Amino acid sequence: MRRQGYFDEAAADRAVRFIESLKHTKGKWAGVPFVLEPFQREPIRQIFGRVNADGTRQVRQAFISLPRKNGKTELCAAIGLKLLFADGEQEAEIYGAASDRDQASLTFNIAASMVRRDARLSRMAKIIDSSKRIVVPKTNSFWRAIPADAGGSWGYTPSAVIADELHAWKGSNGRELWGALTSGSGTREQPLAIAITTAGYDNESIWREEYEYAKKVLAGVLNDPTYFVIIYEPPEGYDWRDEKVWKRVNPAIGAGFLSLAEMRAKARRAQHSPASQNLFRRVRLNDAATKQADRWIDLALWDANAQEDGRLHIVDEAHLKGRVCYGGLDLGAVDDLTAWLLVFPHDEDPERLDVLARFWCPEARLTDDDNRYRDQYVVWKEQGWLQTTPGNATDYAFVRAQIVQDAQRYALRDMAIDRWQAHQLAMELQEEGITVVAMGQGFQSMAGPTKEIHRRLLLGKVHHGGNPCLRWQADGLAVKQDPAGNLKPDKAESQGKIDGIVALVMALDRAMRHEEQVAWEAV
Repeated sequence: MRRQGYFDEAAADRAVRFIESLKHTKGKWAGVPFVLEPFQREPIRQIFGRVNADGTRQVRQAFISLPRKNGKTELCAAIGLKLLFADGEQEAEIYGAASDRDQASLTFNIAASMVRRDARLSRMAKIIDSSKRIVVPKTNSFWRAIPADAGGSWGYTPSAVIADELHAWKGSNGRELWGALTSGSGTREQPLAIAITTAGYDNESIWREEYEYAKKVLAGVLNDPTYFVIIYEPPEGYDWRDEKVWKRVNPAIGAGFLSLAEMRAKARRAQHSPASQNLFRRVRLNDAATKQADRWIDLALWDANAQEDGRLHIVDEAHLKGRVCYGGLDLGAVDDLTAWLLVFPHDEDPERLDVLARFWCPEARLTDDDNRYRDQYVVWKEQGWLQTTPGNATDYAFVRAQIVQDAQRYALRDMAIDRWQAHQLAMELQEEGITVVAMGQGFQSMAGPTKEIHRRLLLGKVHHGGNPCLRWQADGLAVKQDPAGNLKPDKAESQGKIDGIVALVMALDRAMRHEEQVAWEAV
């Protein structure tokens, strides 16, 4: 009689052999046999080779964590097809699950393409693209793509689940889907749930729960032979710029399908951006210790944009008279800073901007003992960088008067304002003949100009004149990242106030839209 839990070499070999009979689907690898690299082969062998005394698969759940661009999605597709066609399961239900419909469709499309490239599998299966299913009539089995944001997943009896990028499964829908899929297989003899993912940052997510459990299994704190773990991540105290670390956590570099040159390019772009460094560490190095929000602008980079030919580049309002400009208004709280930012593109180089920043706060904030920024507000008021309005709340009439004056003095094309702010002020400005555009504050609206500001800072094209109030805000700014790596200013995580930077993002958005319009009309 076999001992409890042994390694079945033949079962491991069969799994490897099936996957290597498939073909890659994209780019220069399209049509090339799926020859597993060592870092891919070992998890396959362990998952399918470790069996119980009765010969059933011992591993019921696997957690495989790799940085981006290490072939996770194609490996997901290949494993799913092995489970669909060659696992000995009647009426198998294979669910290719991902964070949203697009990601789930991506894995399905790769799997469907692999089937179409294999004459034997094509004869056995029917591919239904409209419902993202691969059906095997002989065993009454199917693969189905499902997104974590769809909900309604209870009642399924999965024989296998392939979860792609578990870190992106957000909120109650993601947690509910994972729970439904991993608990709904009680009638199956050897169910399997595999999560193949890059590190996340959300401590409240299902990814974090699985990651923490996997780490305990990996460290031997928990003895769970049904749970297989492999995690490629950097050691504590590592240098994110060290190429030896890159190669250690990115096995695809050695395998030849992840470019070291691409990694170097990404690292160079992250040099002057704490947020980009954060994203590089999480996505490219699989560092699970990174956070959602982080400081965004390197202060030395910001200060360099205040200089030209080694000298301070003063933004002279007299020289701006009559020039085309675009505005952004962030009202902030009624008892604190309000910011009005104007950006002036240069005719010879529209990407180059002169930035004029104006700030207001209530007069009472300069004597308020509870205002921890009181002393610097007083100095900025004396130096002319900050204006005050009487009382305990900002009087928007002063703001409106300044905007109208600026519109008359400069060629203000239009201005952006938070769509949820100051409807009355917006209407009053429109009555003055100023074009006011409502702008959302989510990733969809803010990500583009946020990214563009940093790009232009790197090129030395954001001439802000060293405004100390704006500099303080740039230094304390934190940004929030969504799962796709998009960034936007995060007031909750920033140190101090960032109304001026938010207004700058909004003003640049207007300038960018006019640049796009000019480019379109020139075609």
